[in-house]
Amino acid sequence: MTTLLIVRHGETEENVSRILQGHLPGKLTARGIQQAEALARALKGETFDVLLTSDLARAHRTASIIGKVLALKPIEDSRLRERDWGELTGRAIDSLKGEPFPDNVETVGAMTNRAEAMLDYIYNMYRGMRVLCVTHGLFARTLQAAYYGVRLREIEPMQNGETRQLLLPRPTHKQASPAEDANASAN
Repeated sequence: MTTLLIVRHGETEENVSRILQGHLPGKLTARGIQQAEALARALKGETFDVLLTSDLARAHRTASIIGKVLALKPIEDSRLRERDWGELTGRAIDSLKGEPFPDNVETVGAMTNRAEAMLDYIYNMYRGMRVLCVTHGLFARTLQAAYYGVRLREIEPMQNGETRQLLLPRPTHKQASPAEDANASAN
């Protein structure tokens, strides 16, 4: 059994401003740094074999703060990135109400495929280990939706600095259709 602890990065200036960050680096706020430090202290007594992180700055900074306390060097993996919002990247979430997504926005189906591949990779690469994984709000939900075989909207959003645990391999389930989640967004 592989234990996967998913972490959503600390709060960013863009989270506060309700901006679609996508592949932007993002800048942790003072509160975001405090969230990462508090999480590091909470995890201090636990043992992890590896610390994976998105290569985007906001997740990597969170992972570095946690890794320093746990004596783990973060390993970057671009598959843990947030949804690619294409030309919507950097836009205010509230300004998008009712606006159709352009073709260059990563689809929920593509995110789901990436999440499934990531879960399989973690299980196969780190079988029987304890894996700490720092990622982003919407992609963390996508990982969970893929794991449970449910629609993205059925997974409760994670707060900045929140953790959720999954045990791999994944349960056997019928795959949910991502079509109904096409306009899912993250803060």
